[in-house]
Amino acid sequence: MKEIRIRKLRKEDADEIAGIYGAITQKPVEIDFRRIVEKDSRRNDASFVAELEGKVVGFMTSYILTLGFGIEKSAWIATLGVNPEFMGQGIGERLSKEILQYYKKEGIKNVYTSVRWDSTDLLSFFKTLGFDRSNFINLRKNLE
Repeated sequence: MKEIRIRKLRKEDADEIAGIYGAITQKPVEIDFRRIVEKDSRRNDASFVAELEGKVVGFMTSYILTLGFGIEKSAWIATLGVNPEFMGQGIGERLSKEILQYYKKEGIKNVYTSVRWDSTDLLSFFKTLGFDRSNFINLRKNLE
């Protein structure tokens, strides 16, 4: 396999990220990725893309949360996506390790993420990285 390069997210990556998201969900992309990626690219958080021959093939966004219902300053992995054509090649792991290393250097002690109960592949992926259940339960209120 050719060399995968991990780099910081840039606002120019929005269209390729939207394409990956659409390929994963197999639904039309209705999210304004340009606005989201532009905002993420300006923050000092760790958001990275995996690039192969100049093409974005994966991404992971995260942010620092300083006030979070009784927990100390921590990081949250918000989104992970790998182009389905490149899944199983260690891209998600490389992105994760880059983010975890970044936050460790920043003195962050805990990194969190949320995964749907029925996303067994994603649950397994995060378990292989050392993630485990936290003390939190996600709550939701439907406003429709």
